Amino acid sequence: MDFGLSEEQEAFRRSVADFARKELQKGDGEAAAVRRREKSGELYREGWDKCASFGIMGLPVPEAYGGLGRDIVDATIAMQTLGRHCLDAGLLFSISSHVFTCEIPLLLFGSEEQKQRYLPRMVRGEIIGCHAMTEPGAGSDAFSISTTAEKKGDRWVLRGGKTFTSNAPVADLLLVFATTDKKKGWAGVSGFLVDRGTPGLSVGKPLEKMGLKTSPTGEVTLEDVEVPLENVLGRVGQGSAIFNAEMEWERSCLFAIHLGAMQRQLDTCVAYAKDRVQFGKPIGSFQAVAHKLADMRLRIELAELALYKVAWLKANKKRAQMESAIAKLYVSEAFVQNSLDAVQVHGGYGYMTEYDVERDLRDAIGGKLYSGTSEIQRNIIASLLGL
Repeated sequence: MDFGLSEEQEAFRRSVADFARKELQKGDGEAAAVRRREKSGELYREGWDKCASFGIMGLPVPEAYGGLGRDIVDATIAMQTLGRHCLDAGLLFSISSHVFTCEIPLLLFGSEEQKQRYLPRMVRGEIIGCHAMTEPGAGSDAFSISTTAEKKGDRWVLRGGKTFTSNAPVADLLLVFATTDKKKGWAGVSGFLVDRGTPGLSVGKPLEKMGLKTSPTGEVTLEDVEVPLENVLGRVGQGSAIFNAEMEWERSCLFAIHLGAMQRQLDTCVAYAKDRVQFGKPIGSFQAVAHKLADMRLRIELAELALYKVAWLKANKKRAQMESAIAKLYVSEAFVQNSLDAVQVHGGYGYMTEYDVERDLRDAIGGKLYSGTSEIQRNIIASLLGL
């Protein structure tokens, strides 16, 4: 059993780190730039384009469609490394939504025509994808959605509304989940590819959030939106399979961003604990502070093991339903606790926005909610135990 990266994987990690430091950190002024973008809720399009040019948007996409053809382990390595070296978590969250909840479903379930139509442009960052599942009345109970799709001749007609849809305000392609047969429950949900500009499709203004402010989130309204039959993703009634397949990817790769951020946090806290002097000593020499840092490192270690187990299973064509739920649950809650500890270590400075410590805490809270709440992950784990 080998827990280390191969030489090729290590070289790949270094290349992503070099890219992030040179193109996304951009010196001491980057933190201030992120704060400015937070105030306006602005997606960092220059950073988006740079990530696309480097290949981030094409990580899991085969070379035939313009991607890098990397497996899920490499994708996890890349997202962890970006999380460590890029301060703009909203940008990384938007990229993850684009890649893991839009490109991955297309790869796994799309027709060849659909892949050719969308994937090359998505890989180049020319069009932005989003995933529209959540509704005002259907959050954790994802498959109780009220959005419907009715077949009329050679068209499907979609009616309903979505909320909390990441990337919606800037998206060019929406993967919309709708009920095609209410009698079948979760087996009667289907996915549809809907292009921006389709008559009847409208997107509201970006919603204001606690964190991840640079990742635009909005509401989607569908009023008799007509799409051709060939815009069904996969088969009619396959929505549940699409959703569950993409979640295993997201619960590894998206949360690898949090793991990278936790590593950056610890680096910052250790440096601060060595420099900050109180009562004539560096605060790191006090056990109360040192133990917080030790606990932060412990959570990072366990988070990394959980995430890479999921990635290894998926890379070896195995299911990871239990493991991905465990990883998502643990990493999201560990990130919140590490963020709280980072604020505490920095004291009053940690509470001030200009020191950027508090932003990680605001960004971390959402991780307990999206991709299935902590409570839902515990339900999944319990059900797989036969309870």
